[in-house]
Amino acid sequence: MNRKGTLFGLIVIGILYFIFGFVTWLNGTLIPFLQTACQLSEVAAYLVTFAFYISYFVWALPSSAILKLTGFKNGIAVGLFVMAIGSALFIPASYTRSYILFLVALFIMGSGLALMQTAVNPYVTILGPHESAAKRMSIMGICNKFAGILAPIILGAILLTGFDTLSAEISQATNPADKETLLNTLSLRLVRPYTVMTEILTLLGLLICFMRLPDVEDDGTAGTRAHSSIWRQKRLWFGVIALFFYVGVEVMAGDTIIKYGMSLGVAQESAKYFTSFTLIAMLLGYFIGVVLIPKVINQRQALLGCAVSGMLFAACAILIPKHLAVDFSFLDLATFGTMRMHVPFTVLFVALMGLSNALVWPAIWPLALEGAGEHTKTGSALLIMAIAGGATLPLLYGALTNAMGSQSAYILAIPCYLVILAFAIYCRKK
Repeated sequence: MNRKGTLFGLIVIGILYFIFGFVTWLNGTLIPFLQTACQLSEVAAYLVTFAFYISYFVWALPSSAILKLTGFKNGIAVGLFVMAIGSALFIPASYTRSYILFLVALFIMGSGLALMQTAVNPYVTILGPHESAAKRMSIMGICNKFAGILAPIILGAILLTGFDTLSAEISQATNPADKETLLNTLSLRLVRPYTVMTEILTLLGLLICFMRLPDVEDDGTAGTRAHSSIWRQKRLWFGVIALFFYVGVEVMAGDTIIKYGMSLGVAQESAKYFTSFTLIAMLLGYFIGVVLIPKVINQRQALLGCAVSGMLFAACAILIPKHLAVDFSFLDLATFGTMRMHVPFTVLFVALMGLSNALVWPAIWPLALEGAGEHTKTGSALLIMAIAGGATLPLLYGALTNAMGSQSAYILAIPCYLVILAFAIYCRKK
């Protein structure tokens, strides 16, 4: 592949990473919204993340088989169409206020993403030298997290404007018919944004079908042989385990922070921005990765730093008293007016976990696939399956919240970072 084709391929993948980020980081806003609209318990509300991320576990290996039939480009288009179907299901789910249908829609959207990510993640690793793979992943991460910053702000402006007032009216309604009307009014706020999203995903799928993309068939391991069995790929399997815990702690930091802020008494109008705080911290981490890798630090060293700092930030989030807070003003993008916000320091440290999380994904992928040889494509599918950590660990966080409180429940982050640290230490071995 020539330089021009490689650059064009990376630009297209950057656009796709933007889509990944936008769709994925809507969940933090959906959790509190659907909890009220569908009258859910604390644990049931986190089924939003479970339904979305468990699809990666279900579809990762089948996605690898599908890509062998369709190729990279057509597989990406199919993934976009599948996501469009899931997005379209939000419309009848909103009218019927059926939580089951919402979860099915989220599962289908996650399935489309699983197919797309199975194609594009190894694509980034292949398009350039192995030692700078984490740098290219960081650039893709910037596209992903920039979209993630915008997603909760845009959806929050649509769904959560006046949410506190409407929630109070719902809780105070004594007439069942009046309460049902208010709940239906709230639920229908989802129709317009998901109609627009369906149209955009369908259009992008059609564009990919007619677009000329570099055809990457080689997995980057020509002339390299791995052990005869994938079960003997210890580094790969350790990487899968580390990625499972990483995605779990990443989703915890991004998708639980809004509800965590609300549990501390922060108004919904302010708390809706907290997921964006986490993603701004991640975006900063990706910029650091672009500057430092591989000139100053290597991928393994970046992973070590992420694990240690993540444990420190998690410990601060757990131990800092809830009443300590900071006040500041900023531009509200929904109204273009000045907004004053009261943010507990413990919330800020949850957001700073995003800084620690930023370089974990870009570092684990090339480290886990190093030396995989003929098993690279299957290994990529196994790493995608590890995204199921985002399904299980936030659900466990919800259960711990009931048992020990929302702040103490972040203790779950500590063992996650310990596993990441252990993988980084293990990767000293050649």
